[in-house]
Amino acid sequence: MIDSSTPHWYDDEAGPLVRLYAMTAGRARPGSEVFDLMAVVQAVEPDEHATMLSPEQNAILQLCAQRARPVADIASDAGLPLGVVRVLLSDLLAAGLIQVSRPVPPARLPDARLLKKVIDGLRAL
Repeated sequence: MIDSSTPHWYDDEAGPLVRLYAMTAGRARPGSEVFDLMAVVQAVEPDEHATMLSPEQNAILQLCAQRARPVADIASDAGLPLGVVRVLLSDLLAAGLIQVSRPVPPARLPDARLLKKVIDGLRAL
């Protein structure tokens, strides 16, 4: 008989649970601050270092090998919390397995009124 005062460390349906800090070696913050929600990640060499990576890092690397993805999409598709994904991405970046690009800041985008004038001018031709 199981004593109800002992902690329940597993889910009957899902099996044993792994604490999130076990995936990140106890780290809660990434080593790099480039991983905001809209930073775009692309795998550089998806399978060469697969044996040295955790299963979660392999899954992330496989997602990024298919196409460049924003960090928010990676977290959603991997089924992992955003903080964990950011730490794992930081490790992959340090290993040289991914590239990160930042979206263009809104201040650097052309003005919508200017674009409308250009389109109107092209239509007038």
